Amino acid sequence: MSSTPLNYGYYPGCSLHASAREYDQSTRGLFGALGIGLSEVPDWLCCGATPAHNVDQLLSLSLSAKNLTLAEKVPGDLAVACAACFSRLKTTQHELKDDAEKRSQVGRAIDGPVPLAKKVKHLLEILDSDFGLERLQQAVKKPLSGLKVACYYGCLLTRPPGVPQLDDAEAPTIMERVIEAAGAQTVAWSHRLECCGAGFTLSRPEVVLKLTGEILAAAKAAGADCLMVACPLCQGNLDLRQQEVEQASGAQYGLPALYLTQLLGLAVGVPAGQLGLDGLLVSPQELLREKGLL
Repeated sequence: MSSTPLNYGYYPGCSLHASAREYDQSTRGLFGALGIGLSEVPDWLCCGATPAHNVDQLLSLSLSAKNLTLAEKVPGDLAVACAACFSRLKTTQHELKDDAEKRSQVGRAIDGPVPLAKKVKHLLEILDSDFGLERLQQAVKKPLSGLKVACYYGCLLTRPPGVPQLDDAEAPTIMERVIEAAGAQTVAWSHRLECCGAGFTLSRPEVVLKLTGEILAAAKAAGADCLMVACPLCQGNLDLRQQEVEQASGAQYGLPALYLTQLLGLAVGVPAGQLGLDGLLVSPQELLREKGLL
């Protein structure tokens, strides 16, 4: 746990400036309340997310390498909110570190050397390790007492093994540690690392409905009040498609899928109006009022 001021470069990525504006808004609100500085990377571009590396590996690596180059313009480690962006940036560093030929190809593509030294950190790592759980606990003004949370990692935050290095690849606890520091109760459940099918959102929606339905059913069966996510793609499927899943299955879930920064923001006293709660299709308002959090 550090008591020194923390300042980071910040790579929001495309989703946080569009469909996941609530994630960006709540990230800035939470970090501002905690006194953690964020300086957005100038002129950042899309990381390629899920499709680019399936189409053209050189293009995929070059997109993230260019963002790493642009990140050199801001001081501090690089903070990343989106699990997909985090995965692509970490994968690029991993694949280029010991491959001189591939690194040279990417360097030609981006017209310059590829900087690989900057640490890329997910928000969870910053909160858990850099800021520290003790300080986070001390910053809580409105404990999330009585709220049962299903922490949903999805498939990109901790895998493949050896690449993200955020936590144990198959048995992570970082999400639980962070939200429990804010007073929430986490549930043990079976689908916290299962894929939601985000890559098939447009091409195979029936696959997404099946996978998302299984995740929602598992969280509900575990007694969760809500899901906590760290990925705009996962949040989109669990929130936007929840009604479709219910219609297809005949089940009723009513599980809000909140970003980790929205829940933590509430806990440290960020006004609800600054957390983008109104942007969720499955409204958390009634739940949060019932728990005394609004």
